[in-house]
Amino acid sequence: MKLLREFFYLVKKEERIVLRRNWAGSGLLRSSGKPLAVMLVVMLMFSVLPGCSKEKAPQDAAAKKEVIELKLAHFWPATHPAEVELVQSLAREVEQATNGQVKITSYPGETLLKADAIYGGVVDGVADIGISCFAYTRGRFPIAEVFELPGIRYNNSQAASQVAWEGLQELNPAEIQDTKLLMVLTTGPGDLYTKVPVRQLSDMKGLEIRATGLSATTLEKLGAVPSAMPQSDAYEALSRGLVRGNLGPVEVLKGWKQAEVTKYVTKTPFLYNTLFFVTMNKAKWDSLGPENQKAVAEASQKVFQEVAMGLWDKQNEEAMKYAVDEKGMKVITLPAAEEAQWIKLVEPVQQDWVKRMDAKGLKGQETLDKVKALAEKYNQQYK
Repeated sequence: MKLLREFFYLVKKEERIVLRRNWAGSGLLRSSGKPLAVMLVVMLMFSVLPGCSKEKAPQDAAAKKEVIELKLAHFWPATHPAEVELVQSLAREVEQATNGQVKITSYPGETLLKADAIYGGVVDGVADIGISCFAYTRGRFPIAEVFELPGIRYNNSQAASQVAWEGLQELNPAEIQDTKLLMVLTTGPGDLYTKVPVRQLSDMKGLEIRATGLSATTLEKLGAVPSAMPQSDAYEALSRGLVRGNLGPVEVLKGWKQAEVTKYVTKTPFLYNTLFFVTMNKAKWDSLGPENQKAVAEASQKVFQEVAMGLWDKQNEEAMKYAVDEKGMKVITLPAAEEAQWIKLVEPVQQDWVKRMDAKGLKGQETLDKVKALAEKYNQQYK
């Protein structure tokens, strides 16, 4: 600004000199006034303007810094709370925390990757972030299985999610080192939904119940006959009488409309818990740089605390109210002695897991004891 003021002062001064000379008849108006002004303009261009551009260059570079887009794959439909509340909250928090430098684009409903291919797709870079179940690629995550073992009671998804997240951070198993784990969350306890009442162990004998993976093994120990199928097929199977029950989170009663084709809910908070991962491609994580890495990690932890860990509790509560108030389902709570008998029967599933882990050199019993201690701790906190 100082240089500009000096420039205009010199121009005006020259104009006054030229005018005086013109009045005196010197004839210098055309020969000396304009050339000097032009010379001053040229000098200004080479002295003032380059200095200004140097001052603005860092700001222009920051403004034009490339935005990093992260593709997120999951299997829930676009209307599911996992998309609407969890994924979109994560996208907003990450963008805000990185000042718009990192943005998440969601691909729900298996539009980018199938549910059982999501973890591998993240490793390979097909997706930058993926959300799915550890159990969908059974055998790949032996340590993570401990959080789904029967016989461990969880009050709700808050307690179960805290146990899993803290446990995995402490254990830091080799099986999750090929991606950057941002958070985990769980469904929390699952119950039995049946066409006939289940009040005691004898009612389970020969009962056909939809279940998969570890849940199927658990039901076999209780005398039931598990039938493997996805939740998307359970409604039709129940309505046609192909199965007479289902084991899963309460949200299926409303979200999958299973309250329409079952009559009883038997509370079994020790039989079921499904663990989900939210994880990121390792190379993409490394490319973010320390500042953005810190921002993404903090945003993820905020979303875990405020949304993820209790996401299924909210769904389960709404579904139970719907099932009882609108569909007239009856809720059955097992007596303490009966419940203890069920837990004793499924304990061999735990011991089988311990043996498999010990065979891999993974300290199975020590890990199981840690998880049980964490469950007791967080069940006290989240009642």
